[in-house]
Amino acid sequence: MNTAATMTTAPQAAPPADERHALVLFSGGQDSTACLAWALERYARVETIGFDYGQRHAVELQCRLTVLERLRAEFPQWAARLGVDHVLDLSLLGRISDTALTGERAIELNANGLPSTFVPGRNLLFLTFAAAVAYRRGASVLVGGMCETDYSGYPDCRHDTLAALQTALGLGLATPMAIETPLMCLTKAQTWALADTLGGTALIELTLEHTHTCYLGERSARHAWGYGCGLCPACALRRQGFERWSAG
Repeated sequence: MNTAATMTTAPQAAPPADERHALVLFSGGQDSTACLAWALERYARVETIGFDYGQRHAVELQCRLTVLERLRAEFPQWAARLGVDHVLDLSLLGRISDTALTGERAIELNANGLPSTFVPGRNLLFLTFAAAVAYRRGASVLVGGMCETDYSGYPDCRHDTLAALQTALGLGLATPMAIETPLMCLTKAQTWALADTLGGTALIELTLEHTHTCYLGERSARHAWGYGCGLCPACALRRQGFERWSAG
């Protein structure tokens, strides 16, 4: 099937279904862009937060700014709801980690069965810092792109981990702090389909051209599914999902 035939026109924005304010963990990648669109469809006010933790693919920090700029310019139905962007310096995490995402290491499985791209404590720290910012900004919903169906099996992306953390944050802040993970049970093909449903052809094209997924930070090679080395696990997952969605 022709890829273009699967794309739709972006719908008109309806009044927000939820008057709460949300803070989206936004890296500038495919998953977090889909989550941001999902949040903009639902919540009255949405802010974004990113983290500079010494990641090998630090190019994502520039990509995320481009994606935010394009969202504001190309999606007027969401622009009024899209608020302040925050970036936190968590470089200490990179300094204490010994992983393929924070250093020049091979991407492989470790003896414990987890990939060398697993950064211990990363999502736990991200969500805890995000909750502190959300508390100060009057937001009560955190939105993240964690996905238990992802190939990696990262333990800090699992539903049980995030449910426990949501409880801990609510207790520790003495106020409800919901953690929403719209991609938790989706395949990568279904994530492409979600983006198409939410933002139509414009959001698909934005995702292809401006989001970043590649673990190695490669953006010199443009493929049908976007930029990347084409060889790392993140590129392989993105490519496979795009091909399955396109053929759907």
